[in-house]
Amino acid sequence: MQALLQQLQDIIVSVAQTELLPRFRNIGHNFKADGSFITEADLATQQAIEKVLTSNWPDYAFLAEEMSSSQQQALLQHKQAGLWCLDPLDGTSNFANGIPHYAVSLALLQAGEIKLGLVYDPNRDECFSAIKGEGAWLNGEPLAQQQAPLPQQAAIGLVDYKRLPEALAQQLAAHPPYRSQRSFGSVALDWCWLAAGRAHVYLHGRQNLWDYAAGLLIFAEMGGCSCTLESEPIFNDTLQPRSAIGAPNKILFDPWYNWLQQAKHAAE
Repeated sequence: MQALLQQLQDIIVSVAQTELLPRFRNIGHNFKADGSFITEADLATQQAIEKVLTSNWPDYAFLAEEMSSSQQQALLQHKQAGLWCLDPLDGTSNFANGIPHYAVSLALLQAGEIKLGLVYDPNRDECFSAIKGEGAWLNGEPLAQQQAPLPQQAAIGLVDYKRLPEALAQQLAAHPPYRSQRSFGSVALDWCWLAAGRAHVYLHGRQNLWDYAAGLLIFAEMGGCSCTLESEPIFNDTLQPRSAIGAPNKILFDPWYNWLQQAKHAAE
């Protein structure tokens, strides 16, 4: 797996630097049926990565964001030896508007588990990666362990308000249980930054498999705690969009989870 991870890192870094960086600030965008952005860079990056992966690992199938939902569903239901799960440009809205915060996210799914994950941020040249049960890395070096946990009142929260139930979002805005809040626009990097200790509590109302698969594994390999707003595991080997609660350790996770559950029930 370590050799595979290094091969994948070389592929993803090369494609991102070839297909994404030269197009940044130099490209227009269109809108998909759901109103989200899509650019030439999304499609070019996906095509380049798919070509290399299917050539080198023909036994593994390939699922990516810029496919039809019927194609995605068929791939996930048919159990292959392995399934690549790619978001070629996580943070397309940022990319399309000239905000340098986006990433390529790639995961390998096997036997109903996320076995390997890689998230590359080409602007910072940071490649986060993980192998299930073996740890997580940043640019090939072990990802640093968290410092002593902060109290929740001193924490930075990564919170995406847009996709939350309205009543819960209003309670968070009016009575935040953390010191300050951020929302950067890339789910994959959210998970990696949590794993790296750059933020301390997390909440997102709706993320897709290709958004979270790689980052969630990186976060989990650093000992992070997570679940959905319904108290279920986030990854369930389906295409169902998932809410996400997270924190790097139980000292932060438990009061954050409890606050959210109380706020959620109060709003019902």
